[in-house]
Amino acid sequence: MPRLTGRKIIVTGGASGIGRATARLFRQEGADVAILDRSDNAAKAVADEIGAVSFGCDVSDPASVSAAVAKAAEAMGGLDGLVNAAGILSETGLSDTSADVFARTVAVNLTGTFLVIQAAAPFMQKGGKGTIVNIASGVGLMPTGPGSIAYVASKGGVVALTKSASMELAPAIRVNSVCPGAVETPMTAGHIRTADGAPSPSIASRYALGRHAQPEELAAAILFLTSDESSFVTGIALPVDGGRTFH
Repeated sequence: MPRLTGRKIIVTGGASGIGRATARLFRQEGADVAILDRSDNAAKAVADEIGAVSFGCDVSDPASVSAAVAKAAEAMGGLDGLVNAAGILSETGLSDTSADVFARTVAVNLTGTFLVIQAAAPFMQKGGKGTIVNIASGVGLMPTGPGSIAYVASKGGVVALTKSASMELAPAIRVNSVCPGAVETPMTAGHIRTADGAPSPSIASRYALGRHAQPEELAAAILFLTSDESSFVTGIALPVDGGRTFH
């Protein structure tokens, strides 16, 4: 039996990468899905492909978030699940990260996650239950070294936000985070592969499994934290990183 039959779930950043893989898997598992993404056309294309609905949304803009979440809940006839997969990557270090880059990275990755939770929680509370899964990052648990300071800070913040929200929204709403390692998505393609398209040896060497992940592998972990199989799990930061955090 499908594990999400009857569920009504928002996926932000659902037009590509981990969000897209998650939206597709959730539909296969019986959920109604609303894709929220800043790219209206890309979101609609994915929604049409999988039989979902889509709405344009800039997660860093409170008004945009509030409107999109309300439209999604209305379209699905309620809301009892959320996956925060929208995010951007910044790879600069301390000395060459501008204040604008730092602020924008935090605005999308951390503040955006907060804003969507804040907008979605009342709909879940009205229904009496819900699940939230935030996409953090393995570097939010253990940075790989110098660089990406804005990204690392934002994702570390998502881990802390998840823990705080899990306490505030319990017991009706469970809130967890997934901490990926390197995943092959449009956002990371230039980082995890060499110029000739081969997997980067310097990336693979950081992982016990010796490779980077595919988005579907992250979607499977997100499915676990959204389904009743994880009914006694809340507030965790689950590394799905091929062993990087202990390798």
